[in-house]
Amino acid sequence: MAVITYREALNQAHREEMRRDDRVFLIGEEVAEYEGSYKVSQGLLKEFGPKRVVDTPIAEEVIVGVAVGAAMAGLRPIAELMTINFVLLAMDQIVNHAAKLRYMSGGQVTLAMVIRAPEGGGQQLGAQHSQSLEAWFVHVPGLKVVTASTPADAKGLLKSAIRDDNPVLFLEHEVLYGRKGEVPEGEYLTPIGVADVKRPGQHVTLVAYLRMAEVALAAAEQLAQEGIEAEVIDPRTLRPLDIQTIVNSVMKTNHAVIVEECWPRCGIGAEVASQIYENAFDYLDAPVVRVSGADVPMPYASHLEQLCIPDEEKVVAAVRSIL
Repeated sequence: MAVITYREALNQAHREEMRRDDRVFLIGEEVAEYEGSYKVSQGLLKEFGPKRVVDTPIAEEVIVGVAVGAAMAGLRPIAELMTINFVLLAMDQIVNHAAKLRYMSGGQVTLAMVIRAPEGGGQQLGAQHSQSLEAWFVHVPGLKVVTASTPADAKGLLKSAIRDDNPVLFLEHEVLYGRKGEVPEGEYLTPIGVADVKRPGQHVTLVAYLRMAEVALAAAEQLAQEGIEAEVIDPRTLRPLDIQTIVNSVMKTNHAVIVEECWPRCGIGAEVASQIYENAFDYLDAPVVRVSGADVPMPYASHLEQLCIPDEEKVVAAVRSIL
C-alpha cells in the first residue's frame, strides 16, 4: 500500500469522486486558486475548472446555503469551511435547513452534501480558533457526523460521505494533515457508522477519535510495557454511533476510558459513557472514566494550551486509576 499524508488522502477522495460523478463539486474560501488553506484541494482547479472548484467570499452562511440549494437541485456539493470555528456563522443553514429539509419535504428532496471543516487545538491559534464542536452537531437529527483519524479512514470515509444522500459534517483535525499512513490503492470505501478496533486488548477499552485516537494508541503502547493490554476503539462516526462495537469491547475488558479533546460538559464522552452504562453496566468492574479537554477557553500560550489538551500521560493515569 502507498504511504501518503492525511491531506493527500483527502485530495485523492475529492479527485476520484469528482471524476466518477460530474455532479460533485467543491466550494469554499480559497479552495481554487490558493488550493485550500491546508492544500487539500491542490491541483483540483487545474483538472476540473472553475465551475466545479469554486472560490467564494468570506461568508460561511452563503457557502453552506449555496451547497444546500445545489443539493436540493440534485448536485452533490462539498462545502469546505476554513475551520469549524467559523461554522457559527452557518448554523442556521446547517441546523434549520440541511438537517431538516429532507424530512420536512417528506423525502421529496435529497440533501446529498458534505461540509468539511478542521477543528481542534495544539497550533497556538487562541480561544476563538481552537475549538472542538462536534457535540453540537451530534445533537441534531438529520446530520451525520464523521471523524477520521488516519489517512486511510480519511479517504474511505470522505468517499462514502460524498456518496451519501444525507448531509454529512466531515470533521478533520488541523494537526493531522501532515500525518502519514498506509492507504489502500484503487477503489475502496469505509462505511459510515462502523467503528474500528485500532488495537486489540483485554484489560481496558480506550474509546477515542480524531487526534485523540493517536494519543490513545500511544498510551496503549506505554501501558503494554506494564503488562496492561488496552483495546483502542475509534468510533470514526459520531452520528450514527456504533455503540455495539464499544459495548462488545467493554464486555470483554470490564473497564472503559473515553478520550476526547472537546469540553467535558455534555460532550461525546458523556454520551458514550451513558451508552456503556445502559448496555454493559453488569460487566463493569469500575466506573467509566472520561479524559476530556479542559473546561476553559483555549489559552494562546503554548505551555497552557498543552495543559488543556489530553495527552498520553493523562490517559495512562486514568487507566491506572481504575485497574
